[in-house]
Amino acid sequence: MTWAGTNLVGVNRLLVAVVHETDPLARLGPWLRDAGMDLEERHLGTGDELPATLDGFDGLVVLGGPQSAMDPPEVSPELVGVRALLAQAVAADVPTLAICLGAQLLAEVGGGKVRTGIDGPEVGATLVAKRDAADKDPVFGPLPLSPDVIQFHHDEIAQLPPGATLLASNPFYANQAFRVGRHVYGLQFHIETTPEIVREWAERDTVGVAASPHDRETLCLLTDAVHPDLEAVWAPFAARFADLVRTRARQAA
Repeated sequence: MTWAGTNLVGVNRLLVAVVHETDPLARLGPWLRDAGMDLEERHLGTGDELPATLDGFDGLVVLGGPQSAMDPPEVSPELVGVRALLAQAVAADVPTLAICLGAQLLAEVGGGKVRTGIDGPEVGATLVAKRDAADKDPVFGPLPLSPDVIQFHHDEIAQLPPGATLLASNPFYANQAFRVGRHVYGLQFHIETTPEIVREWAERDTVGVAASPHDRETLCLLTDAVHPDLEAVWAPFAARFADLVRTRARQAA
C-alpha cells in the first residue's frame, strides 16, 4: 500500500472517523485546528462514508463509541471501513491518533488482541503512568509522569501488536497507550471529553457506572473536576501530534 499525503501551502489534512455520535471530537477538534490542522470529519452514525484510502490525507483520527472491537461485520458494519483505514495507516506509518474503541481496533488490526475486560469496566476519572519508553517519544515525552485521563470502556487491549511500544499503563489495565511504528498512536482512555459528554455516558452506561466505586453523581463530579487539568496537559499533546503530522508530510512530499 502506498500513501500520498498533502502539504499544500502549509495545510495538513486529517481524516476524522467519528465512529458514534456519543463520542464527538469535542475539545480535541479546537486543539488540533489551533495547531494548524484541517479536519475532515466523517460521522459514521449519520450515514457519512469513509474513503477507501488515506490518499490526500496527512493523518487519521479515530474516536470511540459503544461498539466493541470484537463485533463481527454483521453487528457493526460501520467498523469495517475503520479497520481498513487503520490497517493502511499501520502499513504506511501514517500519523494516527486512535482513542478508546479506536485504540482497540488499532490493536486488533496490528496483530494484538482485545477481549472483555477481565476486571470489569474501567469508568471515570483516573491516572495513567508513563513508561520509560515514553520519555523518548516526541508526542508523549513532555507529558507529566501521571496525567489525568477519563476512562469509559468495558473491553481491554489484552495484547499489543507485535513490535508495539507501550507508552502508558495503570494498575487496572496495563495497555493504556502505545505506539505502532513511529507515528501511529493508540490511547485506551479519553482526552477529548467535556463534562456534558461524560454525564451522558454515565446516564447511558449503567453497567459501567455500577462497576465503579462511586455512584453516578459522584463519578460525574469527579470527572468534572479533572477537565481543566485534562486541557492543560492534553491540548499541548494534540499540538505535538500536529507537529508530527507536519513533519511526516514534509518528509513524504
